[in-house]
This record gives sequence, structure tokens and C-alpha cells, in this order.
Amino acid sequence: MNTSITVVDAGGTAVSRQATIAAPAHQIFDLVADPHRRPELDGSGTVRDTPVSGPHRLSTDAVFRVGMRKYRNNYTSTLTVTEFETNQTIEWQHSLGQRWRWEFEPVTPTITRVTETWDYGDAKLPLMLKLFRWPTLNAAAIENTLRELEARFAPGPK
Repeated sequence: MNTSITVVDAGGTAVSRQATIAAPAHQIFDLVADPHRRPELDGSGTVRDTPVSGPHRLSTDAVFRVGMRKYRNNYTSTLTVTEFETNQTIEWQHSLGQRWRWEFEPVTPTITRVTETWDYGDAKLPLMLKLFRWPTLNAAAIENTLRELEARFAPGPK
């Protein structure tokens, strides 16, 4: 299945992308719902090979921490799940307010439309995020993440 990434209009303080993935919604959801597998999904390159703490299955109000590295600095992000609907939606909020949201829409039993959104409308320092080009950087990271999902679930040899 050769798919492409689509830009989704999610409003002025959000970046959102969508891809159609050759896998059932529950398989993709299970991957995203385990924060310990976050490094496998990170299209930004900041989460790779860093510690993750928290439950192995997210739920509403669950808290998890992800070790990250950016600009040669190591830091930890604390995230709280704000929405969790099995096989449909996962959203978590960073301690500084920005939100990551995943939506899973079955197209067929074996194909899922996945939308990932980063929204900084509730961020404590939105101007700083814009000055450091986080909307642009996160748009690229989301596209990379969705491409990795496409490749992971693509039919044929890996």
C-alpha cells in the first residue's frame, strides 16, 4: 500500500497530519498506548534510546515520563493522558500545556486512517514555542512518525 501524508487543518495553534496505514486500528492503537514503545514512534529523534517510566498501557489520567535529548541537552517530559478511548483516541498533555493527540479511524478491518496532532493552544509559553520553530519542527516530526508507521505495517518483507 503506497500512502501519503496529508496536512489536516487543526486550527491556528495546532499542526496535524494524517496517513492511511495498512493495519487494523487496534494494532496501531496498542503500539501508541504503550509509552515504553514511544521511542519506536518518535519521528523527531529526541526520544530514541532514552528511559520511559509509567504504565505499559495508558488510560485516562495516567502519567508517564519520557527521557529526551534536544540541542545536546537531556531532559524529561512529564505527560498526562487527557483522553483515552480504546482503539479510537489517545491524547496526552505536556506539563507546560501542549497536547499530542492520536486518532484512529478504521477504513476497513485492515486499514486505518491515523491522525496525529500537536496543539500548543494551551501552552504556558506559546510565543517561545513559535520563536523556537516548534510548530514547524513538530510538523516534520509527525510526518516522520507517520512514515515510520507506514513502513512498519507495509505488506511484504521488512
